[in-house]
Amino acid sequence: MSKQDKKDQTQELIKETTKNLFFVQGKFDATTQEIADEAGVNRTLINYYFRSRDNLIQIVFDEAHKVEKEKSEIIMRSELDFKAKISKFIEGSLQTSLQYPYLETYIVSQINKGNCHKKDVEEDDLKKLFQDIEKEMELGNVEKMEPIQFIFNMISLLIFPSAVRPLIMENMMINDQEFDRLISDRKEIILNMLFKK
Repeated sequence: MSKQDKKDQTQELIKETTKNLFFVQGKFDATTQEIADEAGVNRTLINYYFRSRDNLIQIVFDEAHKVEKEKSEIIMRSELDFKAKISKFIEGSLQTSLQYPYLETYIVSQINKGNCHKKDVEEDDLKKLFQDIEKEMELGNVEKMEPIQFIFNMISLLIFPSAVRPLIMENMMINDQEFDRLISDRKEIILNMLFKK
């Protein structure tokens, strides 16, 4: 293995470990030492490759955010019919929630700190989406409302349970496996709430 390959592997390992600590385990306050211990590397390597813990976290967050952006492009750019697009988006979002249970919580915490204001949607795409929603309303497939309310409903139904996961688990006395099962079951429930037929 070349020196460059080893360097790339170590960087990937550190990033994956950070994602796991933050977005899978919900340990947002994990220190550089904890990340290093979990990855089985020397702490100085993190600073060597990423300059600082904050920089590493920003890189990992940007990568996770890119995945979110690609999901929203399914709705905006896909040639599928409207319900199929929404269905695919819901499926992708729920899969991300299962893979990274604390990602939404982290995004919300970063927005609240003022660290995350990235515009993901182009104005033309948004206008087209609103037109598509209005067309579905005219066809009687979706309850009549302002198109943005449809978006609010979809995002709320998708994101809220994961964004408050620790709170729900504690108050509803649900363990991780049960919570994941409930998230997996949400696709049809959400589609049935958004669409009349």
